[in-house]
Parts: sequence; structure tokens; C-alpha cells
Amino acid sequence: MSQNSNIEHAEGHEHASMSKGKIWQVFFILLVLTVIEFIIALAIPETMLRHSIKNFIYIFLTLLKAYYIIAYFMHLKFEKYGLIVSIAVSFIFIIYFIILLLVEGGYQHITRHFG
Repeated sequence: MSQNSNIEHAEGHEHASMSKGKIWQVFFILLVLTVIEFIIALAIPETMLRHSIKNFIYIFLTLLKAYYIIAYFMHLKFEKYGLIVSIAVSFIFIIYFIILLLVEGGYQHITRHFG
């Protein structure tokens, strides 16, 4: 390998490293999102915000936190294919688990009335 190709190779992977400042920035973003979740859970009564809306907000904030963790701490923001595959596989599992929960919940509902 020539010296020029070594420099190009190093420059190509330089964007994947994070500075301490960026790590702290992502940490504080995750902290703020978590604090928002706790405020919604503990400080806002169900009379002000319905349970279904709270659940939607929790899911959205959790997915946003998952994006930051995957993108920055797992360095997949810099690898588009890896990010797409990890999100797709996770989404498939989430859909699968939701279907399982609905099926099991229906089964529990049926057995409670007949048992």
C-alpha cells in the first residue's frame, strides 16, 4: 500500500470517531429525553394526558433514544447499511413481539372468562 492510499484509508474512517464533546452532547440529549419520560410518567396525571397518548410519547422517545445509542455509540451513523439493517431487524422483532403479546393477551382474556 502506498503512503497516499494509507492517508486516504485513515481519512475515510476519521469521521467514525467521536470527540469527548460529542459523547457528552449525546449523553445530555439522552438524559433530557429520559427526564422528559419521567416527568410524563410521574408528574402529569392521567386526567391531563390520556394513557394512550402517554404510551405513544414513551414509544417515540424510546425510539429516539435508541437511534442516538445506535447511531453514535455503536458508530452506525457513519455506516448507512449497518444502520438500515439494524433498524430493519429490530423493527421486525418489535412487530413480532407485538403480535405475540396480542395473541397471548387474547388467550388470557378468553381463559379468564371460562376458567
